[in-house]
Amino acid sequence: MYVYVLNKDGKPLMPCTPVIARLLLKDGKAKVKRKMPFTIKLTVSTTEYKQPVIAGMDTGSKTIGTAAVASGKVVYQAEIQIRQDVSKKMKQRAMYRRSRRSRRTRYRKPRWQNRANSRKEDRLSPSIRSKVDSHLREKRFVESILPVTSWKVETASFD
Repeated sequence: MYVYVLNKDGKPLMPCTPVIARLLLKDGKAKVKRKMPFTIKLTVSTTEYKQPVIAGMDTGSKTIGTAAVASGKVVYQAEIQIRQDVSKKMKQRAMYRRSRRSRRTRYRKPRWQNRANSRKEDRLSPSIRSKVDSHLREKRFVESILPVTSWKVETASFD
């Protein structure tokens, strides 16, 4: 169990044990920044010494596994569930759009073949974009609480 530490400027430092965090909070040298995972922010200046932290991410279609290791000890690990309902939500949205078009209204003309987004070169579908954004969000979160020096990403090809 570790308590994550941010310096006075909000940059991540090495995590500490709950005992040290409790003493820092008691002396007024730190304040609680986040409760889950428990993160404290120092109110005094400190040295910027950091050990190398290697973070790893195992990508998957339904879950993302993330872990960070410093000096042979696991300092962070998480398993994140990726949204699986994006495609269903897009179909529901299209159904609502089509029902609006089929109504006899004088102020909205039916439109088709004008979807610029579907003609873009490097376009990602919304379901794939959601999965990519989930991976990037988890990477940014880990980097916000730990001084990560390098990343190792495990990828697998599938049909």
